Order: sequence, then structure tokens, then C-alpha cells
Amino acid sequence: MDSAIELVSANKCFGGWQKRYRHRSQVLGCDMIFAIYLPPQADQGKPLPVLYWLSGLTCNDENFVQKAGAQRMAAELGMVVVAPDTSPRGEGVADDPEGAWDFGLGAGFYVNATQQPWARHYQMYDYVVQELPGLIEGNFPVSDRRAISGHSMGGHGALICALKNPGRYQSVSAFAPITNPINCPWGHKAFGNYLGDDREQWKQWDTCELIANAEERLPLLVDQGDADNFLAEQLKPEALEAAAAAAGHPLTLRRQPGYDHSYFFISTFIDDHLRHHAQALGCI
Repeated sequence: MDSAIELVSANKCFGGWQKRYRHRSQVLGCDMIFAIYLPPQADQGKPLPVLYWLSGLTCNDENFVQKAGAQRMAAELGMVVVAPDTSPRGEGVADDPEGAWDFGLGAGFYVNATQQPWARHYQMYDYVVQELPGLIEGNFPVSDRRAISGHSMGGHGALICALKNPGRYQSVSAFAPITNPINCPWGHKAFGNYLGDDREQWKQWDTCELIANAEERLPLLVDQGDADNFLAEQLKPEALEAAAAAAGHPLTLRRQPGYDHSYFFISTFIDDHLRHHAQALGCI
């Protein structure tokens, strides 16, 4: 294993290991921590496929690991699960000047910032798509078969990563994703700061815009609770539905009655998503 990654913690879980590692990110220019679940099959020598999970606003690598309950099914399926942080962090990394929770630290939006001071560190798209998978594939018993999923801001991240990189991921899914950030308050704030005032540039980071010209028709699985407080103003699943229909892009959008935006919602349906990815990855 590369000496550049440092083990932070390790916990036995469903016969495998839930671990955290620290490393120096060249892309982000800071130290980063990622979580990785290695199922018991990781000890058998055969390279395993990987699901990358992207978390939402205010989260880090620990929220999904501790609250979603994904390890049991991942162990059953023989799937590695990697959860990175949601933004660069550390001394010298710029934050929202007012300390708001929806921008800056914990809110990288999985884009490559072009505006200063953000551009120096906020290159989360390149980190998630290139640097982190390279690190995982170079240090753990995994294959190059990848899936990607996420929640809210991370759902947005998962969808754009898959749409912008045909052939790189075998499957994609999302929980309550920000589907149309160029048309919602969270997106306006993040994109305006990270990317500048040219709204044409924003479109390359918007799922609804990317679907129209997607080179690969990778099926999208999306779960959305109908009691989600952010549904109408921020998430806009109807925009995703319309964009997919207009482009003829395969979309399974499941509106889940009574469910909100929390990890209670995610933990209820995470097994469905893991099975969805496992089928595409060849686990089942």
C-alpha cells in the first residue's frame, strides 16, 4: 500500500472492515480523508467493484458510513463502498465569509471552481472522477468497474459525474438530488461563486442540461421523498423528469410517500440502490 495514505481508523463490520484514510490531495491542495468499506470478499484475491458515494451539504465522509446502514448489503454483494468528503478542508482553504452552511466548507458541489479564491482548492469534480479512484485502484483489491451514487448535493454530483464521463461508470443512482442547480437558490449561490457570472458556463454542471446531449444513455435511478422540505424550491425532480423525457433518457424516478430529506429515508431504500448497482457491476 502507498505510504502516502495513512490509516485513521478501522472497525470490523459484517465480516469486513470499515476504514478511514488520510492522504494529501494534489488536486485539492490539502489533506483529505475518505472512508472505505472492504467487504469480507476483499480477502479472497479477486478484485471487487466499487461504489462511490457522494454526500450532501454539511456532510463529511462519516455521515453515510454511520447512518445509511449500507455495509450489511455491501458485504452480501461483495461490493467496496468509498465515501469521500464533500469539500476541501484545512488551513488556508476558503470558506463562506459569513459561515453559511450551504457554501464553502462542506459544500464543494462537485464542480471545478474557476473563480478565486475558490479555484485554488475547490476542484472536487477532478478529485472524485480522477484522483480518488486512482488512489483507490492503486491501493486496494478493486477492479476498474465503478458505480456512483449520492444524496442531495451529492446526488447532483453523482448524476453529473456519470453523464459527463460515458463508459467510466457502470451505473448511477441518487437520493433527492439537486437536479437543476442553475434554477435553484443553492445552485445560484454555489455556481455564482465557484464559476462566476456567465450562466452558460453553469450548464456544464447541471444534470438537466447534460441529459440533452449525453453520449451514453446510462439508466438513472432516483428516489425522492414527497415530504422533503427542499422538494419544490431546491430539488425540482419534475425538471429532471421533463429533461429525461425530452431526450429519451432512461429514468426511474420513484416518489416515496411520506419520506423526508434525512438518512431515515436513505437507510430505507439503500439496499435497493446497492442491488441496482450490483447488477450493473456484475456482483449478482
